[in-house]
Amino acid sequence: MQNSGKMKRLLFLLFIVINHTSFSQGSYGEWEQKFEQLGTMLPTPNAYRTASGAPGIDYWQQRADYKIDVTIDDENQMLYGEEVITYFNNSPDVLRYLWVQLDQNVRANDSNTPLVSPSKMSNSYSGKGLQRLTNSYTNAKGEKYNGGYKISYVKDLENKDLNYSVVSTMMRIDLDKPMSTGDSYTFKIKWSFEINDRMKIGGRGGYEYFPKDKNYSYTIAQWFPRMAVYDDKEGWQNKQFLGRGEFALAFGDYELNITVPADFIVAATGDLQNPKQVLTKKELERYERAKITFDKPVIITTQEEAIKKENNPVKNKTKTWRYKAEMVRDVAFAASRKFIWDAMAVQLDNYTPLAMSYYSKEGNPLWEEESTKAVANTLKTYSKHTIEYPYPVAISVHAASIGMEYPMICFNFGRPNDDGTYSDATKWGMISVIIHEVGHFFIPMIINSDERQWTWMDEGLNTFVQSLTQREYYSDGPLRRGTAESIVNYMRMPKDMLRPIMTNSEQIAGREFGANAYAKPASALSVLRETIMGPELFDYAFKEYSRRWAFKHPDPADFFRTMEDASAIDLDWFWRGWFYTTDNVDVSVENVKWYKMKNMDEPFENRASVKEKDIKGNKNVASDDPKYSLPFKPTEFNFSNTNQREYREFRNQVNDNAIKLENSDKNFYELTFENKGGLVTPLIIEWTFEDGSKEVEKIPAEIWRFNEKVVSKVFVKDKVVKNIILDPYKETADVNTKDNNYPRVEVKSDFDRFNN
Repeated sequence: MQNSGKMKRLLFLLFIVINHTSFSQGSYGEWEQKFEQLGTMLPTPNAYRTASGAPGIDYWQQRADYKIDVTIDDENQMLYGEEVITYFNNSPDVLRYLWVQLDQNVRANDSNTPLVSPSKMSNSYSGKGLQRLTNSYTNAKGEKYNGGYKISYVKDLENKDLNYSVVSTMMRIDLDKPMSTGDSYTFKIKWSFEINDRMKIGGRGGYEYFPKDKNYSYTIAQWFPRMAVYDDKEGWQNKQFLGRGEFALAFGDYELNITVPADFIVAATGDLQNPKQVLTKKELERYERAKITFDKPVIITTQEEAIKKENNPVKNKTKTWRYKAEMVRDVAFAASRKFIWDAMAVQLDNYTPLAMSYYSKEGNPLWEEESTKAVANTLKTYSKHTIEYPYPVAISVHAASIGMEYPMICFNFGRPNDDGTYSDATKWGMISVIIHEVGHFFIPMIINSDERQWTWMDEGLNTFVQSLTQREYYSDGPLRRGTAESIVNYMRMPKDMLRPIMTNSEQIAGREFGANAYAKPASALSVLRETIMGPELFDYAFKEYSRRWAFKHPDPADFFRTMEDASAIDLDWFWRGWFYTTDNVDVSVENVKWYKMKNMDEPFENRASVKEKDIKGNKNVASDDPKYSLPFKPTEFNFSNTNQREYREFRNQVNDNAIKLENSDKNFYELTFENKGGLVTPLIIEWTFEDGSKEVEKIPAEIWRFNEKVVSKVFVKDKVVKNIILDPYKETADVNTKDNNYPRVEVKSDFDRFNN
């Protein structure tokens, strides 16, 4: 027994020596924790949110139902509203007060938004620039614009005044009696505000004035006091609205009564309840026909009918359009006598929603040709990749200089020239923004992430699915975002100009906001889908995330965890690098060595070699840099029979002669890669052989786990290699492809090409 113990200790020591020798070839480099688990960077799983990324057994969320009566004063561009809110406390907490969002106060005279916006003096100013600097805007009548809510009252159902406090863009309502779990509370708010001239002041909602025909087009959004979110992560949502970060809201049911001039057409979130009362006989017939027409849009209100109303507006008469919407987080609407209206049904697996467009003559012919078709295509693609669209309508409204979304309705730019002609840029820009904004009906209007906290969960995820839609239905058009290559210019910028994706929206400079919140996460997901996971596995996991969190409030951890849980792939390294840092992909093929087994029976001169001209790169000037050529002759290595000590205890012996014979004519290539950008990435290698054939090989990113800076790997090939290209299809977002070739091929600059 004593001898046996000594033998075991000896074998253990031998194991240590052998493995140390093996691993020393890939010695540890500078450790930056790129493959460490996110661990405590993510919130601790609990009964509300599980470690798998799914809602927990005790998951809860609040609910708010609304009954809203709103009137547009078209003479004075005022909006008057009264709402009844029923709030349900589904939380385990006792609530002593409620918080309501007052987004319109971002335009109040005492708004903090101008105060926290940095500014510098310039040598000259345009009128618009000076107006922006002084924050002195005027309305359509040339008078000083006076924005923000005017609260008439806050009452309970018995008309008793409630105590409330307005804190900039939030309002606290003090409850006479605390709300316990399961309680509901109903109260009323009456309010009004001056509608902003969106073309002067900006904003997501407002009006556009058309001086030629003296009519207005209203796109009304973020317009009524809305319940703030109270959840298990943050408690009450308490971030003030500064204009950029948007919102997350509680789901609920809405009854919406919109009173407008009698000749107006109204588009709104929800299902129209009284079409017989607000539509003409012809419009009603066309509306009903559109519900069963799947091949092309039916024009409900024609351009001729709209122009007639423009020229002969109805005064002092009104109509009330009634809408209902179930299980939505918000409502918005658009109204104008200028609207042309078309619609068509879309056949999904279980639903047939109406895709609709509302646009003025200024949008034609482009809008009649493309808008509703783009809505329908988007519903089909997003239903395939997320969840099936559950709502009755999906609406695109023509509004200059804006792209903005709300449940079932969005406002989109894209306007032809005055003579009706338009460029490809105008066409593709319009189609792109419609796809994007309709896509928001799914993300975040159903999969309800909080953009005030995490812009990328809304904009980035949506931009990614938008790119899938464009690839499927508009492959002949440009794709600005959602590919690895499209984010390269941004990622190679100086680090002090960048912020990680996991940055609050209000802390990202305006010039980089689109790249950081939209483009980079979309590109990251494209790399994840196309290169790391593969489309089938990615699509399954992404759809599972969508299913789990439909009509709920996910946060980043829920997304990260679900994508791993549904794919069986540890992606912590990917989230850490792409989302938590400003590192970029910049991998260089630093060295290539060629080896063959030494054959004592064959003189070296007769072994494999290639002509120098066949494997030499090119450079504008003469150079001795070895990177501009591959070895012309292999280095030979000796073959030796396996030492008995290598077998260790109970290991089967190998057939040395057979292994020698099998590899006697193989080519062994040792490649050394350097990670210059810091972001670990798969290695995609294209081999070009002496006979002209090619092979693409993919090495997972885990190759970097022992050394995050430099790694070497041996590849065994039957053929002699002529050329090596790293990332041949530009699918990893490598910011410098000049060092991806071996031998190096120097790419001439535009200046060099011009001079030659």
